[in-house]
Amino acid sequence: MGLTFLRGSRIYLDTAPLIYTIEEHGVYWPELQPVWTEFRDGKLRIVTSELSLLETLVRPIREGNAVLANAYDELLTAGEVSLIPVTTSILRAAAELRANHNLKTPDAIHAATAIASNCDYLVANDNGFRRLTDINVIILADLV
Repeated sequence: MGLTFLRGSRIYLDTAPLIYTIEEHGVYWPELQPVWTEFRDGKLRIVTSELSLLETLVRPIREGNAVLANAYDELLTAGEVSLIPVTTSILRAAAELRANHNLKTPDAIHAATAIASNCDYLVANDNGFRRLTDINVIILADLV
């Protein structure tokens, strides 16, 4: 069981899969674990937006959980995961995606980043991403 991809694939992870990874979510972690194994073996590349840093840190900061905040910070800023900046061109592309596919603003930024980064897949757990046609979308809930 678990996600597997072709060697050399570029996988975009939305914020939810990152949370499921760090917190080893009982349902979704088994699906994601093979992705991280392949990533650490150099078989694929994981990409996400700087927006993921903001989104993952909110709850740990709110709860005063420095250990969890540090785990997210380390995962996203240690240099292994490709953390893509939120640029003007990504924001313009996100505006188009939001207008054309009725995505929420954060989802539009994630999608625009995935597309601009030439990712092969976008892995998320939000049904709004199903409306995208420019990238292969995997919704984790469909796998369990």
